[in-house]
This record gives sequence, structure tokens and C-alpha cells, in this order.
Amino acid sequence: MDRLEAMSILLTAADTGSLSAASRHLRIPLATVSRRISELEEHLNVRLLHRGPRKLVLTDAGRGYVTSCRRIIEEIAEVERTASGEFRAPQGELTISVPAVLGRTHVLPIVVEFQHAFPDVSIRLQLTDRMVSLAEEQVDVAVRVGELPDSSMIATRVGLIRHVLCASPAYLKRRGTPKTPADLARHDCVIHEGHTRTFYDWEFVANKATQSVAVPYRLTLNLSEAEVAAAVAGAGIVRVFSYLVEDLLKSRALLPLLETYWPLPIPVSVIYPAQRQIPLKLRAFLDFAVPRLRKRLGYESG
Repeated sequence: MDRLEAMSILLTAADTGSLSAASRHLRIPLATVSRRISELEEHLNVRLLHRGPRKLVLTDAGRGYVTSCRRIIEEIAEVERTASGEFRAPQGELTISVPAVLGRTHVLPIVVEFQHAFPDVSIRLQLTDRMVSLAEEQVDVAVRVGELPDSSMIATRVGLIRHVLCASPAYLKRRGTPKTPADLARHDCVIHEGHTRTFYDWEFVANKATQSVAVPYRLTLNLSEAEVAAAVAGAGIVRVFSYLVEDLLKSRALLPLLETYWPLPIPVSVIYPAQRQIPLKLRAFLDFAVPRLRKRLGYESG
């Protein structure tokens, strides 16, 4: 039995929550996953986990053993990175997960600039609005929009963005300018259709209280950039993240609406797993990208 392989399989099963999930993640047969863990239990003469129909549960012995295995495998990985020179010069592959539109507009230009400066680092840039698990999906660093839950991740704030309402001058000349959220009932609004529902309730803040307003619409789109293009073309009023329309607002191709009712800003953060020694490729990217992302988002750190 290859004990290191068996320990790695056990860790993956514990992290993903089931033997079948570990099989898919590691791309090895389910029977192999089950056999390796059984061999490990036989070698130790102790049961490490209870195999439930939906989710496995570690025994008391299993929890302690998994903690030790994690430390051992992290130390081995650190030794290998040191031997390969990863801690002496930025090199290797870096996997980055970012929200799709924010990634295209702000992160991708920074990545291209970074690769000019560090030619020995290759990048896997995942543009997705799905909340990925950094540990399970082997992601080195991610950009997150919104308040962060308590976790073992290290977080660095790089910006504040907000939802803004705007429309083209031509539309406002034709239909008038709303003065309160209730006035939207007499307007055409361009609505964002998400993965699960159409968002036709817009939130506003009045007298320090949040209120939702059901808005009428004639056009529904599933891409934020298309919503902006529709607004510029005069289709109606849109509610989008501020970074999508900053230049258009400055040029007055779009005009802001109901500014006193806009919701509070939303934080943007760079997160990465806590680890004993950060690989140089990740440290180099953080040092390079964080100040540039803050500049692009107009954020001054305290």
C-alpha cells in the first residue's frame, strides 16, 4: 500500500464529503477510493470514517488522523516547492477565480501585465460567477464581491462597488427623470436575468431603511454588459455595478438616477488560503495585482 497516496485520498474524501465526490475530483475509480481507505483502516487497525448513504462522517480517530495527514502532506508539498525553486523565484502555474464581468474588465488586463513582468508564471484564469471552493478546486487566489463569511482564508480588500441606476439622456428626454423609486412604475426598466430567476425587485435605501421596489420591464437580459449597451441605446433604466458604467457616466453617455436612494457599497476582496509559507508566484501576484486593482476600482486602503 502506498500510504501517502491513501492519505491523500482520505483527505480528499474528507474535504469533498463523500467517496464518490473524491473519485470525481481525483479522476480515479470509486472502487479504488474505497479500497485505499479500507487498506489504510486495516493498516491502522481503526475505523476512520462512517460511510453514510449521502455523506461520510469521520470518527473521532478519523478526525485526528486527517488533521495529522493534512499537516504531513502540506509539509511534503512545501519541501517539493522549495526543491523545485518555487520559493526562490516566481514560477509555475497560478489558478485565479474571478467574477466573469469584473474579471474581463479589470482583472484580465492586470493578469496580462503581470505575465509580461513574470514570464515564468503561467495563469489559469477562471471567469465564473459560481462560488468556487479554493481548497477543493485547487484555486490559488480568488476575487470575491460581497461580505465574506468567517473562514480560514486570508482576505485583502481592494475596492468598494455599488449598484447604480442610470439611463441615456435620450431616454430621459423622452420619458422624464424619476425623482423617487416609486416613479419607476411609469418607466421602462432593463432587467437582469440570473441563473435561477429574473431580478425585477430593486433595492433602495430611504431613511436608513432598505426597501424593495417591483419595477416594470420590457427587456430582460442575462449579461450585464448587454444591459449597459441597451441603456446607451435608449432602451430604458438599468441597475448595474458601478465599475461597468464609470466611463459612460463621466462622458455623460449615461446619467445617474436616484443617487440618494442607492444601496450601501459592496466590498471587493482578494482571498487566498492561509498557509505556512506563501509560494513566490502567489506573493508576486498579490504584490503586483492588489495595488493595481485598488487603483482601477478607485479604492484607497486605510
